[in-house]
Amino acid sequence: MSIRHRFCVKASWVGFAVLVSTGTWANEPLSLEMVLEAARQHPDVQTSARLLDAARADVLAANRSPALALSSSASTVDVKNGQSFGSSLSPAKLNKSVGVDGLWERGGKRVLRTDKAQTMVLVAQAERQEALVIQQMAAQMAFYELLTAHQRLEVFRDLAQSAEQLAKTADLRLKNGDLSAQEAARTQIEAARAQAETQVAMLEYQQTSLSIGTWTGLKRPASGWSVQVQWPNTKPWGGLAMTDIVNGPWLEARSDVTAARLGVLAANQNVALAQALRVTDPTLGTSIENTPDGFGNTAKVMGVRISIPLVQSNRFDGEIGRATAEAAASQNMLDRTRQRAQIEMLNWFENSQAQAERLQIYEKDLLPRALRVAEQTEMAYRQGGLSLTELLDARRTLRAVQLDVLNARNAYAKAWTYWQLRMSTATP
Repeated sequence: MSIRHRFCVKASWVGFAVLVSTGTWANEPLSLEMVLEAARQHPDVQTSARLLDAARADVLAANRSPALALSSSASTVDVKNGQSFGSSLSPAKLNKSVGVDGLWERGGKRVLRTDKAQTMVLVAQAERQEALVIQQMAAQMAFYELLTAHQRLEVFRDLAQSAEQLAKTADLRLKNGDLSAQEAARTQIEAARAQAETQVAMLEYQQTSLSIGTWTGLKRPASGWSVQVQWPNTKPWGGLAMTDIVNGPWLEARSDVTAARLGVLAANQNVALAQALRVTDPTLGTSIENTPDGFGNTAKVMGVRISIPLVQSNRFDGEIGRATAEAAASQNMLDRTRQRAQIEMLNWFENSQAQAERLQIYEKDLLPRALRVAEQTEMAYRQGGLSLTELLDARRTLRAVQLDVLNARNAYAKAWTYWQLRMSTATP
């Protein structure tokens, strides 16, 4: 088997995959679509959805008037003459009354309360979207970590196989007297070292395959994952410039900025609701009374009543002051959210551009050269034109370049993940 076949790397705009035999160590397929769907069903996202349902229920609770109060009374005592009409407690000799009382809300409190509840529904929707974006972003990045660990393990396994084959060949040459014992020992050391590095790569892969469950809830099967290669395209920008990030609509379209902006609106509505407390809400009531006259007759009397709260001199200054302070704090939170989001977007934009350029250099220049040098070196070693040291150096160089390509692809994929999910809901 030639060095080019063993270390063949397929590179394109779509992505690349280390083409080696996977054997039977992983049977369960895992695709990016499966990861994103599992993230959508994650308990953290479902919790935000339940909070949205709760906010919608708050609208129903806010958009209703205070309930009426039914009152009833009966009496037999005449304040002036004492017990009324003898000592009988017969219902016919009782003074009876039935009344209804209701709070009259003034100052538009119900409308203000309902408007604020409806705004909080929009806040909950934005927060749910933000929770989904964060969860899917983390899950997709974890998928690329797993894919990188998977392909890194394949690189080390292939290297270990090559080192083992070289050691076996060296033993045969040593027995035939074509190789010194020192060089044969060096091949044995190189084979053992490659096996140790493979074990480390296996442990990293196992840990990564477990950690992806944190963001998706997926459990690693006993046979391991068979990860489908789904690297992103390396030219996603379409002429997008840094000025588009600073001045474009991307910032305000972010779900976290939207939630903060709606939070300011809700806080201002709360200020208006607190100020409306200064408008007094009287309680109005009416009642009907049956009053016996002691001769078997009853008189029906209707009464109307009103009660007005005696507001203290501060007239809800505390409630208004707190609401005003919370509105100012929400505005500060919006400013901080915008600033943090803009810095984050600029950092990821610059990082994505840099990683894309770095990846193209590795795929188009360094990796083909390393493959060519490794193949030529192995051929020359077999013909006796180069030493074992030169062969091992060429293989190590190729391995280092392959790992650098994987790391560059992983870094770029994470940056593109941010853009794909952050910008998917915004239209420039």
